[in-house]
Amino acid sequence: MDRKNTSPQGETARVLVEFLEVAITSIVFLKGFYPSEAFERRRYMNVVVHRARHPQLSGYIHSVTAGLLPFVQKGLVERVNVIFYDNEHVPVEKFVFKIIVNQSYNSKVEENDLEFALRAFLIKLTVAKPLTKPLPSGSSWEVTAYFRALPQDSSNKEAQMWVPTDTKQWLQPPDITPIKSMSSEPLKVQLYLEHPNPSEPKNLGV
Repeated sequence: MDRKNTSPQGETARVLVEFLEVAITSIVFLKGFYPSEAFERRRYMNVVVHRARHPQLSGYIHSVTAGLLPFVQKGLVERVNVIFYDNEHVPVEKFVFKIIVNQSYNSKVEENDLEFALRAFLIKLTVAKPLTKPLPSGSSWEVTAYFRALPQDSSNKEAQMWVPTDTKQWLQPPDITPIKSMSSEPLKVQLYLEHPNPSEPKNLGV
């Protein structure tokens, strides 16, 4: 990619998508879903993070985040969720990245400022475990994205990568725990946890 000719939104999307790949891996490590030996320590944005050793795991996270790139650039991605389910595929915990990329911003992106702001999320995640809930046995997880809109061209290969999710929805507004937020033009990001409302019915319909 020729960064000299990259738009502010394109440069921002590149940095954000790279960050999301690391952040999602950090969340999966944080939850202890896999043995610690499945990860190796690396340094990213001058923070010690964990990278998945297993090719399928690292490949899944990479393909999901890389697939978001054109949509983040166009401001079409509203939220990226890392969802943990119980053995009946009912969500028990969601890490939510809420994203806004200012499409009218025309100035130079200060990459150092952007990375410094995103770095704080990685630091917060390293100490976020007390905010989370234990996972039940037989649990699973996946990454989902919520789009403001998708390209109208049905033949668009990038759009065809994304299929509707069959995730069961909570009936009550969730309990929300903020973790971190930032604003560094043209990007705004919020990271928060969602848990089922205590009054949520135990058995959700599909």
